[in-house]
Amino acid sequence: MDLTGELLIAMPGIGDTRFEHSLILLCSHEDDGAMGLIVNKPAEGVDLSNLLEQLEISPRSAEEAALPVRFGGPVETQRGFVLHSPEYKSNVSSLRVSEAFSMTATVDVLEDIAAGRGPEQLMVMLGYAGWGPGQLESEIASNGWLTAAATPDVVFALPDDAKWEAALRSLGVDPLTLSTSAGHA
Repeated sequence: MDLTGELLIAMPGIGDTRFEHSLILLCSHEDDGAMGLIVNKPAEGVDLSNLLEQLEISPRSAEEAALPVRFGGPVETQRGFVLHSPEYKSNVSSLRVSEAFSMTATVDVLEDIAAGRGPEQLMVMLGYAGWGPGQLESEIASNGWLTAAATPDVVFALPDDAKWEAALRSLGVDPLTLSTSAGHA
């Protein structure tokens, strides 16, 4: 089952504090593993102006530079990713994740954002979440994650602290009823 473009909702008791209450958009899910971006965790002490300054990119205005940066995951935390609406296409390379989402990991997207030519909807992230072959499937089977349809409203429009609960509610799940232990019939 290909989960590319779906949301992973961390279950209570996932066992890794980096993923507690995380909501991850899966950008790739194939036989050789999976890759996703956490869409609801801020990066500590960094915003887009910090990244632009490091890359010697001058923003057109303070508005372009004021975007928050999120913790995309614990792998390659110095590497940047931009999750965005699909109307934007990088001159170098953009990955179409689904009908509603694309991802670009090249510096030209930051240059376009700084110049006011970036995507209509976007999130800048440092790092990503990754799984080896069969690892994600095993974690899902062990009650580590639920999956849900990804919508731009949940990913881009809601405040970070409301996204996890909104994704659960989209499945008809009340977060207060979740247990930290898995059951098997």
